[in-house]
Amino acid sequence: MNEEFVDVLVIGAGPSGCVSASYLQNNNINVKIVEKTKFPRYVIGESLLPRCMDHFEEVGLLEVLKQQNYEIKRGARFLRKGEVCNFDFSKKYTKGWDWTWQVPRAHFDNVLAEETQRKGVPIDFENEVIDVVFDGSKSKITVKDINGNIKYINAKHIIDASGYGRVLPKLLDLKKPSALPKHSSIFTIAKDINRPTDNEGTLITFDVVDKEVWLWVIPFSDGTTSIGFVGPTEFINSYKGSSTEMLKEMLKLSDYFYNRFKDAPHLFEPKIIQNFSTAVKQIYGDGYILTGNSGEFLDPIFSSGVTFATETGLLSAKLVAKIIKGEDVDLEKEYVEPVQFGVDVFTSYVNEWYSGNLQKLFFHKPENPEVKEKICSILAGYVWDKTNPFITKHNRIVKSVAHLIDLEEDSLEVKEI
Repeated sequence: MNEEFVDVLVIGAGPSGCVSASYLQNNNINVKIVEKTKFPRYVIGESLLPRCMDHFEEVGLLEVLKQQNYEIKRGARFLRKGEVCNFDFSKKYTKGWDWTWQVPRAHFDNVLAEETQRKGVPIDFENEVIDVVFDGSKSKITVKDINGNIKYINAKHIIDASGYGRVLPKLLDLKKPSALPKHSSIFTIAKDINRPTDNEGTLITFDVVDKEVWLWVIPFSDGTTSIGFVGPTEFINSYKGSSTEMLKEMLKLSDYFYNRFKDAPHLFEPKIIQNFSTAVKQIYGDGYILTGNSGEFLDPIFSSGVTFATETGLLSAKLVAKIIKGEDVDLEKEYVEPVQFGVDVFTSYVNEWYSGNLQKLFFHKPENPEVKEKICSILAGYVWDKTNPFITKHNRIVKSVAHLIDLEEDSLEVKEI
């Protein structure tokens, strides 16, 4: 029988898995990664947030990323029918990184995986976890390689960083419907043949074409750009024809970007993800922890995916290292509570975006610098800063400020009458 023994098995070699495994390797934990696909491989989520730079730095993955010449992201721009709202990460409330990157994920993830291997972590690519049996906290994992060969990995703990693959949620029946509205997306990477040569050409932009429909434009340093629409599932499905025809027709909704991308060749046939928001019944159990998209995926509007993945990947690794060393760990308090807090904050802002209240704050003139810098911290991924009232009061503050804006506008209308 082909059998291995490790302290920790990490499922998935994406950013969350590499951060987790690198931390464990740095702390002399016997760790191994299994990854279903062959790298490099394409995956969505190309816009990072400054908060994840802390994670890469802490586990020793930052320096190799700095050598890759990725497009620097210093903020984000939101457009709506001629209105403009710019966020500058250097003008945020919370101290921390003022910049990050816009990255082609196939290249980015491959760099992370290669550096993780160089640090001493073995990664078995094209190996799929097809079964897991727990004996207390210990587990026996059945893995099948691309040729159909079976092997068994015995682990003291599992970190599921499989992202959209959601390996343990499927095997352990942990999936549940998301409470967020059903949204879908259609996207591709385009050869940006009409890219402006000034800062306009490299600026990440979210173009709001309707309250619940928006276009992302994420330029990369290699001359290509990720473009994609997000909207209610029924909106995406209302377009007919091939996915290329659907995306080209949708581009007509964007007065700002239509001419730039109408003739831009696609690197691949546009992909469609239906009802992308997901949730689970629990994010840990005896012998396992879920990280990032394996547990929750919210919405791409604030580019939180990779940052949430690396935040939970690093935290899970720290707690699992303690467990392996025999220390007492309260996963409910030390993992579930902080993770759920971050999910709740992002969820509030996603909901208020689609309600229109957050858009009202973004595009209101004149801008309120104090409000803007506090929201900017959230957009930078620093959603665990409890000195920020826009975080501690996340479930009501946006609605309250939007109401004040409505009262102010009503007052101005009365005066004009």
